[in-house]
Amino acid sequence: MAVVIPLGAVAYQSLRVPLSGHAVRLTLQQRGTGLYAAVWVDDAPVLAGALCQDRTWLVRHSAGVLPGDMAFADTQGTQDPDYTGLGSRYVLVYAERGNG
Repeated sequence: MAVVIPLGAVAYQSLRVPLSGHAVRLTLQQRGTGLYAAVWVDDAPVLAGALCQDRTWLVRHSAGVLPGDMAFADTQGTQDPDYTGLGSRYVLVYAERGNG
């Protein structure tokens, strides 16, 4: 089952969300070249400085800790996410592998 992670339309945000029994911390930062993400799972760094792109998995298989992954989806087209549309036009979805 896919879960939409709630986001606000702000240029820098950090949030904690429980996913698949793990405490996940996500930081998003808008820069001149795009929106970037950092991810921690159970307080262990998993990902830093990843460019967020439309319908592209963020963590991929590098973590091994999470049984799933996260991706942004543009609900109005195929543009890469920008902070101004977070939580509305651009949604962040978590799905366990094999259940996407």
